[in-house]
This record gives sequence, C-alpha cells and structure tokens, in this order.
Amino acid sequence: MSASKPQKSEVRIKHSLNENEEEFVARRRNAVLQSLNKLKIHFSQDEVPNIALLGSGGGQRAMVGLLGSLVQLQKTGLLDCVLYLSGVSGSTWCMASLYQESDWSTKLETVKEKIIQRLSGPGVSWTDAYAKLKKYYYEKDEEIFSLTDVFAAIVITTYVNEIDEHKLTDQWKQHSKDPFPIYTVIDKECKQSKDGDPWFEITPHEAGYSLTGAFVKTSSFGSKFENGCKTKNQPEIDMLYLQALCCSVLADGDENKKFLWEKIKDSLNFLRPACKTQMKRCKKMRKEDPKPLPEDECYQLLMDLVDMNLSVLNGKDPSALDESIRTNLNTLTGGKRQMVFQARKLNLTDKKAAKQYMKQYTEDVCNDLNHCFSAQQHGNILMRIVICMAQWKWGRNYSFLHNMKDEAVPSTLLKSETRDYEDAGLLLNSPYFSVLRKERDIDLIISLDFSEADPFKTVKEAAETCRKLNIPFPEVNIPSKDVKKPKDFYVFTGQNTPTVIHIPLFNVVNCGDKIEVWRETYSTCKWPHSDIQMITNLMEVAGKNISNNKDNLLEQIHLAIKIHK
Repeated sequence: MSASKPQKSEVRIKHSLNENEEEFVARRRNAVLQSLNKLKIHFSQDEVPNIALLGSGGGQRAMVGLLGSLVQLQKTGLLDCVLYLSGVSGSTWCMASLYQESDWSTKLETVKEKIIQRLSGPGVSWTDAYAKLKKYYYEKDEEIFSLTDVFAAIVITTYVNEIDEHKLTDQWKQHSKDPFPIYTVIDKECKQSKDGDPWFEITPHEAGYSLTGAFVKTSSFGSKFENGCKTKNQPEIDMLYLQALCCSVLADGDENKKFLWEKIKDSLNFLRPACKTQMKRCKKMRKEDPKPLPEDECYQLLMDLVDMNLSVLNGKDPSALDESIRTNLNTLTGGKRQMVFQARKLNLTDKKAAKQYMKQYTEDVCNDLNHCFSAQQHGNILMRIVICMAQWKWGRNYSFLHNMKDEAVPSTLLKSETRDYEDAGLLLNSPYFSVLRKERDIDLIISLDFSEADPFKTVKEAAETCRKLNIPFPEVNIPSKDVKKPKDFYVFTGQNTPTVIHIPLFNVVNCGDKIEVWRETYSTCKWPHSDIQMITNLMEVAGKNISNNKDNLLEQIHLAIKIHK
C-alpha cells in the first residue's frame, strides 16, 4: 500500500498580502485615480495614494457616527478615494450593516435610510434570540462555545435590531466598488501576557495576526488545526458572531459580569415556562427518586446559583443561597452526589479568593446538576452558559497555529489548541495596526474617533506603541488646552511615516461650548437608542466633521502624494 500523500498546510506565514487582496487593491487604485481626477486632482497611476479610513470603538455611538461620516464622504466625492475601511468594536456594527448591501457605496443614501429604519424599529424577540443561541450551541464543539455566542444572541441583537447570518466570505462577492473591509480584535492571552502579537484581523479572504504575518482562510477561521492542517471543520462564523467578537468589551471587569449575570437571569425567567413539558418527561425518567418534584426545581437551583454569583460580586453574604443550593441539590440527586466544596463563610474582602471560590463552586454545582438535565436541552444550554460565566470564557476558537513549527511565529501562539479573542478596544480603541502592515503601504490614515473619554487617547497610544515596536508613525503632540476642547481636524506627519488625520467626534466646531452636553446625551451607557431624531442628530454632527473639512482632506491627499511618492 502506498504511503498517503502529506496534507498541504492551509496556514500562510508570510509578510505579504493575500493574492485576492492584491487583485482588489490593483482594481481599487484605478477607481481611486478616476475619483481624484473628478475632484481635479491629477497625477499618474504610480502616484495614487493608499488611503485608509479607521473607525474607533464606541458602541452604537460609533456605529451611527461612522455612518454619518461615510454619508458625507460620499457626498463630497471622497469615499471613492478610500482603499481600506477598518473598524473596531461599535464601528464594525456599521460596517456589517453596510456590507449586507451589494456595492453599498454607490447607493449610500438608500442604505442609510434602511439602517435607520431598522435601528428605530422593533427589536429581535426573545424567542428568535434564543433560537439563534441554540443554533450556536449545537453547531459548535463544546470546547469553543463561549460567552461571545451568548453575547451575540442576547445582547448584540438588542443594539443592531437584527440577526445577521451572512458570512463574510460570501458577502464579499457582491462588493466590487466598496473599500476593502478589515474587522479587528485582539488575542486575549497575548494582551495579558504582553508576549506575542495581540493584533488580529479578519478580512473577506484571511484571518490572522497582523504584525506576525500568520493567516488562514477566513472560511476556516475557528476550525480545528494541527501543524497547519485542518483536522475538524467548524461552521464559518457569521456576521452576528463577528460583531459580538469585535465588540466584546464586557470581557473585562466585574461590573460587566454583573450585567451579564442579570441577562442570564432574564433567560432563565423566559425559558422556565417553555420547559415544563420537557421537565415532566425528565422527572418520569428519574428512577432513583420516585417522589414528585416541583416542575422548575432545577431551574430554581440554577437561578439561586446565578444570584449567589451576583451576591459575591456585590460583596453580600451568600450563605443563605449556598444553603438553599446544597439542600436542593441533595434532593435532586437523591442524596447520591455531594459537592467537593464544604460550606464555609466566604471572606468577601479578599476578592481574588472569593472569585476563585465561586468559579470552582459554580462548576461543581453544574457538574452535579448535569444528570438532572440529561433530557432537557434548555437546561443543558443554560448550564453550559453558567459554566462559561464561571470560567469567564470569551471569544474561544480553535487555534490555526496549534503545534506548528515556525521560528517566524512567537512560540506563545503555537502551543495552545484554542485561543481567546476579544474587543480590540480593550487594548487600543482604533484599528491602526491592521493598516500599518508594511505590505499595505498606507500613505494617509483618516482616523475617526468616537471614544467616550479622552478624544486623543487612541492616536497617542498608537504613536507610543509604534515607537516601541519600531513601526513608522508620526510624532503626536496635542496642546493641553485641546484635551477638553478639541478641534475637528488634526494632522500628524513625519519622515517616512504615513500621514495621520485625527477627527474627534464631538468638538468645538460642531458642538460649540456644548461638548459635554453631547457626550452626556450620547454616552455609551444610555444606548441603545431607537429614537429616529436622536440617531439623525448624531449622524449630522458626525457628518459635519467631514463636510467642514473637505478642502483640508483634499489638501492632505495632495501633500501625501508629494511626501510619499
């Protein structure tokens, strides 16, 4: 018998563009040349500048702000000059909405109205949201089901008012006249350990580590790999999950844990009435305990477990809940199962120890409760969610670099079978490093900043990080008086660096002396908004930053040609 043919690696480790992206760039540069000619900017094909537009994070404020900015770019004729459109967090919600429509940049006014109507219309029902959550649960391996799936189905849907099941790779086939989209997240372990490359990009063709130069086909991102070869398929991620992955800012902080635990309580309350029939069947199957049990006793125990986690997070004594959980668990298991942890009074002042205790406690309860839900799909799903909460597992996907042997890749990226990805805004709230890849050869970056706090934090941190990594980036100096009263247009240039234009959303030009009023009105915690007037007002304010600076933008395009070509 002949030896089997070695399987070809699907992983690409190289500092170059994907060939499909290269072909797009060539076509798009021709379109940019024609667009600039219409704006009476004339130069040769070789002089065409590579322009990247960046949208920062900022939840639904960023989504609406980016939409308003793009509408004005289109009206001024500058949108067709943009080669790349890259976003983090809330800006990716806008991108996902736009790229649902074929060649959206050619009919942006119509697409804008459609998006506004959706945002101001009826929300996604709990029934539909839960159906989507079930689909994620049953499609994926248990190892990679995470809170990002939950967040997508029960939280993101409330902001974007839809369940978008398009796939990025299929979607791109409809876009020959739009900028090339780059969605960005970060590798959680790399961020925490400060080892390896945290910057991760997802494009219509490839997903991978921007600065390391390690990529896999986007359709295979999330599938199981061994030494560069796919060993098990997982479904390609859809746009709803991608939006959750890009906007999973909840992955940090105890306050966010409280928020999500409350959402899980809502899920329990929603599901309990729908599960009575299945619970009856489940009880009939329980031969070890013939006594009748309340229909929702298992669910009540899960609810107590959720409340106990919330109590510990809020610094309240959970003893009563602990006693109830142990008593009910003993009844449900017919006295045959015992938790590993002995009852004891928690020292709530030691938050680290309390957190670790509750993680193990929650897992132990769920493991003991598991057999009670053996015939109950809703219970199994909810129990898996509770375990994910205890482990605080976000954005888990199989690593396409697992067990590869390549000196060009940081060793930390080669060891683990899975990687966790989260909102890039937790490290830098703007996608600079997706467009700073040397092979993308960007001449001009237009950074739209929709951040809630310091309007210059993103550009300052980008400059500092680039300095540490020896990546060309201009020096950034901000007058101290501008921090609280920013202008609407800043330009940073340097020797052999891209030109960076920085545009804060709320500024003295479009808001006058009411910057703080606008910030308070559109603070992240006050979203989602469904009021059409609120949405259109924000779009108009964001649009003014473009319409008021058309001449400044054209001037910087001229200068970028002279400096970089």
